[in-house]
Amino acid sequence: MLSREEASVVAEIDEAGLARTLMELIAIPSVTGSAAESEIQHHLAGRLERLGLDVDLWSMDLPALRAHPDFPGSEAPREEAWGLVGRTADGGDGPVFVLQGHVDVVPPGDLAAWEGDPFVPRVTGDVVHGRGACDMKAGLAAHLAVLAAIRVSGVRLRGQVAAHFVVGEEDGGLGAFGTLQRGYGGDVCVIAEPTGGTLVTANAGALTFRIAVPGKAAHAGSRDQGVSAIDAYLPLHRALAGLEAARNIDPDPLMAEYPIPYALSVGTVHSGDWASSVPDLLVAEGRLGVRLGEDPAEARAVLERRVAEACAADPWLRDHPATVTWPGGQFASGRLAEGHPLPEVIRAAYADTVGGGSGLRERGAPYGSDLRLYAGAGVPTLQFGPGDIAVAHSARECVSVREVVEVARTLAVGVLRTVGVK
Repeated sequence: MLSREEASVVAEIDEAGLARTLMELIAIPSVTGSAAESEIQHHLAGRLERLGLDVDLWSMDLPALRAHPDFPGSEAPREEAWGLVGRTADGGDGPVFVLQGHVDVVPPGDLAAWEGDPFVPRVTGDVVHGRGACDMKAGLAAHLAVLAAIRVSGVRLRGQVAAHFVVGEEDGGLGAFGTLQRGYGGDVCVIAEPTGGTLVTANAGALTFRIAVPGKAAHAGSRDQGVSAIDAYLPLHRALAGLEAARNIDPDPLMAEYPIPYALSVGTVHSGDWASSVPDLLVAEGRLGVRLGEDPAEARAVLERRVAEACAADPWLRDHPATVTWPGGQFASGRLAEGHPLPEVIRAAYADTVGGGSGLRERGAPYGSDLRLYAGAGVPTLQFGPGDIAVAHSARECVSVREVVEVARTLAVGVLRTVGVK
């Protein structure tokens, strides 16, 4: 049952205004590493200031962050990165509840697959379509709606609400890492990634790898004088498939619903520079899933050993072994400590505002996110947000405004019950 203060805040969640905010954010094409990623941070800083928050918008020291031994890696080239934190001005002697979200989106891919411009939001019924609709500008819109509703309601908080809006989540977590390095934390954190009506309390990790496979160049007309790097790669590809199968035996219960909880996938393969030449190099890049609680260094070592074993068993690779390197994003796994009260707080808030709280079951997710950085910094964190991850990163990306409103109302109540009211 809602208290008087909770009911007053929930009543101020403006559905029409929330929908407008969502469409405004989608219209900013904030692809990871692009100038628009910085643009949206400045746009959001203005919104937070107008909501009366104390705002810190800063240019991150990229060389210093990259030199840090715990830097999580990155893939997209960038010249700048902006951090943004807004904090409610009242409170101070109570807990700090962090509302976290990333502002960057992945590129739209094949434009022909979209119905119209991916950065011009399209509405059908109460569903908004566009790049970033659910991943995760709907979550950002929900966070802004919560902050606005608290302000308009006049409810005074005993603790504090902090909005952490970050860049670079899609390619490693640069923004979250920089925010935490600046000293910002909290007592609890909710990341509004799309969770499809569940509470995500654990993330598998994901490590980007690169395998360089040597061959021996020759004219295609006398290919017997060379060794194709493509052919040399094939036993390694089979070895990687076997490694994936072995690593997915008996997964953690939070991951058991997924057919492949810890996926090992080769995403790109490049070889050769002339059709009439035997290729002397193949470079394959992919991602290795990290099991819950697994040290990323051990996960890397396991893959390196499997590649070395496959090379040792092959007549060519035995004397010309492939090399493994680890560029790009390096996501460790992360999880909320078992028994922490945060899931029950969100579950009860959902039941009291939306109904059917028992439907918010707990599970893990087979992808990396900023959860592991906050959890690693000692901030209990879960993911709860509007939309379905199944349509993220695709031309089908969309989100229901009704679901965004439900998340905003749930988070508003969860915030009040955590930080307290005066």
